[in-house]
Parts: sequence; C-alpha cells; structure tokens
Amino acid sequence: MTKRLDIAAQLGGKATGARRTRVESSPQFSGGRFRNIVPTATGLPLSAVPRVAAATLTGGRARRPHQPVPVVSAPAADATGLHVTWFGHSTALIEIEGQRVLLDPVWSERCSPSQLAGPRRLHEPPVPLRDLPPMDAVVISHDHYDHLDMPTVRELAALQPTMLFVVPLGVGAHLETWDVPESRIVELDWNESTRIGGLELVATPARHFSGRRGVSRDDTLWASWVIKGPSRRVFYSGDTGYFPGFAGIGAEHGPFDVTLVQVGAYNDDWADIHMFPEDGVATHLDVRGGLMIPVHWATFDLAPHRWAEPPERTWREAKARDVRLAIPRPGERVDVDNPPEIDAWWQQVA
Repeated sequence: MTKRLDIAAQLGGKATGARRTRVESSPQFSGGRFRNIVPTATGLPLSAVPRVAAATLTGGRARRPHQPVPVVSAPAADATGLHVTWFGHSTALIEIEGQRVLLDPVWSERCSPSQLAGPRRLHEPPVPLRDLPPMDAVVISHDHYDHLDMPTVRELAALQPTMLFVVPLGVGAHLETWDVPESRIVELDWNESTRIGGLELVATPARHFSGRRGVSRDDTLWASWVIKGPSRRVFYSGDTGYFPGFAGIGAEHGPFDVTLVQVGAYNDDWADIHMFPEDGVATHLDVRGGLMIPVHWATFDLAPHRWAEPPERTWREAKARDVRLAIPRPGERVDVDNPPEIDAWWQQVA
C-alpha cells in the first residue's frame, strides 16, 4: 500500500483555482495546453518505435561506464565570485556574488515515479543533501522526473526552511501536493522575473514539453533560466530542442559569464526536444556565453547513444568553434574565472 501511495504522490498535483486561472491566461497556453514558440514534435512517431526499441535492447554496455564514475566532494566555501558545482545530470549549484541557487536537484536512486523501476543512477550523489550549504533558491526547469524529484524536494524543503522554489507556471501544484508551503513557491511565465536578495531570476523560453501524470501532458510550463547577479550572469538551458529563440535571450540578457547547456539524451527521433551536442555549442554562442559547462549526461541512461559520446562531441565542436569549455567531474567546483583544463576523465571510465 505504501508503495502505491508513493507512486500516486509522485504524480504531483494539478493546477486549480487561481493557479489554473493564471495558467490559462498565459500567452503560451492555448487549446488546453502549453505550446512551444515553433512547431515541435514531442511524441515518438509510430514508425520509429521498432527502431528505438531495438536500440534500447542492444548496445547497453556502451551506454554505461565500465569503471566507477569519479565523483568529488568539494568542501563548502563562501559564495563570493562565481562558481558552478555540477552534481551530475542537470543538477548544479550556482554560487554567484554571495548567493546560492540549486538547479533541478535530483538525489533519488531512480528518476521515475517508482524507486523499484526506471532509469537508475550510474554514480552516487557527490554529497548528501544535508551537507549542502545554505541556499537562497531552488530553480526547476520543468516537471519531468529527471528534473523534478519529489523525495529531494521534500527533504530540501525541510532542511532549508527559508529557501524559495522558483518554478515555471503550473509546477507549483506539484510542490504544494508535496507539502511545500505556497509562500515558498514562486511561479513564473516566460519572460517574467523575481528578485531574491541581490539576484534576479528570469524564466526564458525553451523548446520542450511537460507531464508526469500519465496521459496528461503540457499542463505545466517548461523554461530555460537566466540568473543575474549585480555584475555576473548565468544561463541554464533546461531540456530543449534547438530553436531561434536563444539568440533573442542572448540579445536581451547576455552576455553570460557561464552557460549550463543540455547536451545528452539525444536521438534523431526526438531532436525537436533534446539537443545534440553540436546544437548545445550553438546555443552557447547564440546566448553569448563565456564558459560553457555541458549538462544532462553521465548520471542516467536515457538514450541509445554511448555514455561518453556527449562530452566527446561537445569537446570536438567547442574546439572547432573556439568555445571555452569546462567538463568537470560530478561534484567538482568550477571557478568560472579560472576553470580547470579539460583532462578527458570520462575516457578513463567509459
């Protein structure tokens, strides 16, 4: 019974009342769902099902590292300057001019409504949740299980009672279902912003989809994010297909000192919603990024490409286009002004 109740809770909530009114008034919402700026295929074509199934059932060893993924437990430090600690997949801690923002925290063993099935972690979280330093905000890009993790949200809310959750429209219904007080939830539409201390957080467009409640899809919004300090700026792509809107984000909010860009879990059959590494580098350039840190790889097996392929292709494209790149180990704290040299650590464990 407990396991069934856990799965039901994982599905989250549905926007009602004033939240639903706000969802329905969004320029992004029409015909009963949120929509992308450009036409986007979010489902797998029937013709592709046999091919994807065959790819999923074969080549499994190449989709996982053969040796343990090296993780780093970086000691807590003050948040001055600009530092990024990537914990794996899309989870990252941004320390910017004295404040801290945690992106898409996932500490669970599986990114799934059930901890008995679904994609399992390929490496341990570099640090326990209880050892994270005090944070000002958690930012969520969208409500898929590999980005919005119920057990992590609940534990963080209890551990850090003054921290706010900043999310796209509709996602607050999930958090309230998980006992996060409404007073700690800030929901934003695209191009809306909120201030937390000296930071401005801006929800910006992305090209993706949403849904964790069975057949119900696109009833919450997805977003990329801009994090602005008094003098430093960070861009996080969230999950997205490549689209022309990134150039507009760069023109309005850039240049950025650092970008965290999705480069993994891609495939020809869902190219509209997940970028290839080369698209990720193009996105970094479009938004006028300085240092690029590739994310959305290494931690979960979510696509039929080789485990080490995302960093390899990103590194190759970055060299070809003269892009500054850092590829840290999970848990490694990167000083954006003095990033580590790339040592291809992933090649040693692939």
